[in-house]
Amino acid sequence: MSEQELLVAAREGDEDAFARLIAPHRAELIAHCYRMLGSFHDAEDALQEGLLRAWGGLARFEGRSSLRSWLYTIATNACLRAIERRPKRVLPVDYGPATADPHAPIAEPLVESGWVEPYPDEALGLADELAAPAARYEQRESVELAFVAALQHLTPGQRAVLILRDVLGFSGAEVAEALETTPDAIYSALQRAHKTVDERLPERTQQATLRSLGDERLQEVVEGFVDAWERADIEALAARLAEDAVFAMPPQPTWYRGRDAIATFLRDRALTGTAGRRVLPTSANGQPAFAHYTWDEDAAAFVPHGIVVLTLDGERIGAITIFRTPELFAGFGLPGSIAPGSDRLAREDA
Repeated sequence: MSEQELLVAAREGDEDAFARLIAPHRAELIAHCYRMLGSFHDAEDALQEGLLRAWGGLARFEGRSSLRSWLYTIATNACLRAIERRPKRVLPVDYGPATADPHAPIAEPLVESGWVEPYPDEALGLADELAAPAARYEQRESVELAFVAALQHLTPGQRAVLILRDVLGFSGAEVAEALETTPDAIYSALQRAHKTVDERLPERTQQATLRSLGDERLQEVVEGFVDAWERADIEALAARLAEDAVFAMPPQPTWYRGRDAIATFLRDRALTGTAGRRVLPTSANGQPAFAHYTWDEDAAAFVPHGIVVLTLDGERIGAITIFRTPELFAGFGLPGSIAPGSDRLAREDA
């Protein structure tokens, strides 16, 4: 059935036709909600709310704009309502200063603050291209950790304007209609958003860095680091870190800066023990990542510990962000546990 035929059927109450109608747009809509909210779980909830509103208001869709534009309008407003109900999400580096002493106690997880969460981009198939000719940012570039974290420092309105205009490539008039304002107001908000985001973004995107390395060299860099991590080879890990590398582990606000501080923390705190660990490769936010499992004696298996997202600085690791939230594993399609001896990719401590 064509889009028009599905639309007619959906208006007549055919839920299956509606599901088929929005299916081609679902992945890009959830990525949009993630950019707005900084959380994959929040994005799923906002999109669900938006689609319920779309289903309920389908009879009012007159076709003056495209279906895609109409869905984005609904999803954006669902996100704006969600933002009103919770604090903005940040990364530890935006929450407070680095911890100078890697031997100091790790701060308790903060429940009153929201943290940016990783995005399982491979599961949702983001493309390495612009969403539209008028877009300013590539699709993968626009879900990088640094970009999503920078977006959270914008007002909700500025965030919506920048994403709709520069990520999705809608015209100023289309954005104005979606947000029920004027093109002049959109232009003004966009200029302020550019200033804030540009101040927080690195000079080079991760996508540019990954392309400069090439697939073969990138694989060597990432596999070398992961291999050293598996074996808790601190010397090898340190050799692969940039001098001013950053190590963070939300939901703990504690974070470290500098190769020596990170190496000390890993040696004395994070990668200790003799029970070993397991890792599984994945990809998050358009960046290399891996799932870290630790041994649980009661379960007699390796259980989820965190999603480790790597930010590259040339051929070295510029940032390690461990999202220590086991509940995230399901969204990445990762197993809830790994039995001993079932994974060839990881090894126990040497």
